[in-house]
Amino acid sequence: MLPSPQQVKLSSPDYKGCAQEEVVADFLKRIECYKATYEPLDEELDSGLSYIKIFEAGLRYLANRVQGHIQSRTVYYLMNIHVTPRTIYLSRHGESQLNLRGRIGGDSGLSPRGQQYAQALAQFLSGQHIQDLKVWTSHMKRTIETAEALGVPYEQWKALNEIDAGVCEEMTYEEIQERYPKEFALRDQDKYRYRYPKGESYEDLVQRLEPVIMELERQENVLVICHQAVMRCLLAYFLDKSADELPYLKCPLHTVLKLTPVAYGCEVESIFLNIEAVNTHRERPQVRGAPPKNPPISTTHLNTHPLPPD
Repeated sequence: MLPSPQQVKLSSPDYKGCAQEEVVADFLKRIECYKATYEPLDEELDSGLSYIKIFEAGLRYLANRVQGHIQSRTVYYLMNIHVTPRTIYLSRHGESQLNLRGRIGGDSGLSPRGQQYAQALAQFLSGQHIQDLKVWTSHMKRTIETAEALGVPYEQWKALNEIDAGVCEEMTYEEIQERYPKEFALRDQDKYRYRYPKGESYEDLVQRLEPVIMELERQENVLVICHQAVMRCLLAYFLDKSADELPYLKCPLHTVLKLTPVAYGCEVESIFLNIEAVNTHRERPQVRGAPPKNPPISTTHLNTHPLPPD
């Protein structure tokens, strides 16, 4: 079932705060204006132009004289998105043994509370009655153990593995600050572009996740069981957050984020499953006297739109 043109236009920023009848009447006038000036491309007369035509919301595509990287990427993106109603569920794995010890990265299994969360997640999903739900995990134990409790098939993606902390793997932030004070300070200055020695940056992670994002655009209902940095990147994509905001998005353990893409935006619902867990969020270092740059994510409708990949 596709969203009606009326639903799409009611969500348009052009009609924010307008009554439904007013929106419909105004858009019908727009259509009449379009008819007076619209001139379709002619496949023979315009054969020298670069363009893509999309028929019936993606039923058929015509790509003509597509040249170069940017044009090819644009066509690839347009051929992978769709407007079918769907829901994307994002969840971190259950609390891990290394989470309890305040250590980053690694490949430990779930703590007892993490195992409780996996069971609670299974009960939550059962109550949602989701049709044809696909479940994706990383290759790491803590996401796989979380998915195993669901009792359904799941697909493992190496691209969903947590950000590689390099020489800092399985260290606490206090240990990193003590052993690598310069690196610790550099990361605080530009967390998005900072790359751990022999590891990755958030910028690297965004590039790694591009195939996952493209596949999410193609799919319908999906649950992604992932990690804090990975979840931040996926959330930033759907909510159109900046590189400055991305590394500080709050993605707590034992909480499901329910994303419902809609016309011109994405609705977000945060659902805590009542299993306590450690807090792994590290706040943005503040300049003395400066106001916070990154307020908490709103769980109300956001007038935003996903951007095509670079």
